[in-house]
Amino acid sequence: MCGIWAIFGTSEDITDYFNCALKIAHRGPDCFRLESIPSFGNSCLAFHRLAIVDSVYGMQPMRVFSLPHLYVIYNGEIYNHKALGKQYGFNYHTKCDGEVILHLYNQFGGEKTAQMMDGVFAFVVVDTAKKEIHLGRDTFGVRPMFMLKTGDQCLAICSEVKGLLKLQKDLDGIKSVIEPFRPGHHASLSFNDNGVATIKKMGPYTSLTKIPEFDFSVKVKSDIKENIRALFTEAVRKRLMSDRRIGCLLSGGLDSSLVAAVLVKLARESGISYPIQTFSVGMTGSTDLAAARKVADFLSTEHHELVFTPEEGLAAIPDVIEYLESYDITTVRASVGMYLISKYIREKTDTVVIFSGEGSDELAQGYIYFHKAPSAEEADVESKRLLEDLYLYDVLRGDRSTAAHGLEIRVPFLDVAFTSYFLSLTPSIRQPHEKVEKYLLRSAFDEEGLLPNEILWRPKEAFSDGVSSTKAGESWYEIIQKHCKRIVSDIKLETAAERYPFSTPKTKEAYYYRKIFENKYPGQSHLIPYMWLPKWSESQDPSARTLAHYTQE
Repeated sequence: MCGIWAIFGTSEDITDYFNCALKIAHRGPDCFRLESIPSFGNSCLAFHRLAIVDSVYGMQPMRVFSLPHLYVIYNGEIYNHKALGKQYGFNYHTKCDGEVILHLYNQFGGEKTAQMMDGVFAFVVVDTAKKEIHLGRDTFGVRPMFMLKTGDQCLAICSEVKGLLKLQKDLDGIKSVIEPFRPGHHASLSFNDNGVATIKKMGPYTSLTKIPEFDFSVKVKSDIKENIRALFTEAVRKRLMSDRRIGCLLSGGLDSSLVAAVLVKLARESGISYPIQTFSVGMTGSTDLAAARKVADFLSTEHHELVFTPEEGLAAIPDVIEYLESYDITTVRASVGMYLISKYIREKTDTVVIFSGEGSDELAQGYIYFHKAPSAEEADVESKRLLEDLYLYDVLRGDRSTAAHGLEIRVPFLDVAFTSYFLSLTPSIRQPHEKVEKYLLRSAFDEEGLLPNEILWRPKEAFSDGVSSTKAGESWYEIIQKHCKRIVSDIKLETAAERYPFSTPKTKEAYYYRKIFENKYPGQSHLIPYMWLPKWSESQDPSARTLAHYTQE
């Protein structure tokens, strides 16, 4: 996990804004560099590094002797950089995976560069010869990037919103907007002599179901379940790329357990000398803690548990919202546990790269409400909608909760080779089957011996529910709601539309989150276009525990 920041053509003294770049220092605690671009007016690039690969020569902004006119800053991992170097004869100057961006851009241009890379990334390439900037972000937005824009002019780029707020505030009434650079998109910008960057072209370079342009290392066969196993295993294998210690978040649910099982197997096969650490978090009586313990014992991992109290969880909420840059109810609830366990990992261990199970529920239709889908086709549409918006919710949660403590998250379920194959399958076989969600994924690994059957077939439970106690009235969402009922008055909620006309809070919990968000990020409510809620359900609360489980219907 790293942090990137860039400012283009400001009319102010650029030194006034160096502190803006420091707002994202948590993303890269190992080192920092800020470098001006002499030929581009009042512009500069900044980078906070979390050193994962090539600790000596991987610093950014990156330039190489053979391409002195190019600069790159990026946050990500390019898993096929060695294969691309061999295929095209690139003469690498470093061992850093991101160097391939410079060589690909020089030979193929910006859009093709994004299409050819197998990995997760947000990059900024500055071409001083052509006076151009090129931006790109991975298919699912696993790595974040935001733009500060006024009209068709791009003023600045940052991994997080907090690094752009002062820039926007100082525009003195000029209409501007901070917005996410969309996943799966590429943009080309031109520079004038004053360093002003104008957007010439911006649009998608790929789509969810498009077969990637890079070569699959797994050859697809006729057996669907064999293909799922092979592609997922390879998704985990390529993410072993690291010079730092690797661990895994483990809730004891299907997704994180499957990631952990394959990770442990591949780590042993590849000769990794240290034991894989697994990490679980929850309150006393948490179902996740109990299930994760079973998985850890089965896999023989070095297992760590963090038990937090309701008071500790509530106290963390303001900081969580500040790091998240979100007020979505589901996202905030689920992020507290992830934020606290990430803090523990940073303080108590030497693990830096963290595997996690994000993306599986959206891809494999794992949410309980998918049982109520009217048809396979409508379930397919909903699955793809969730995947397209993941960068606003679960992907955002995974990135910010871990980056807050200088960790790097890796999510093999969002591997593009794996997802494009899975989405190419007939919609009917991707639906819940025999009253079991994610049936196809589970059955693909059945009888493989990777996990105990009770874990492989454990019913879905949301992360924010799994960390909870099973005692009545003591679940995490009920604790939060009781807290918010005490601190948010009835009149505040009744008049919420006056304060927050966009996406007006409907509950006291929503009001509480929104108030904290607006104090930190005034005028940025558009960043969360809607609240995540289950479809085909009358419930207005995102907790799975408020839904009638399909076995009880």
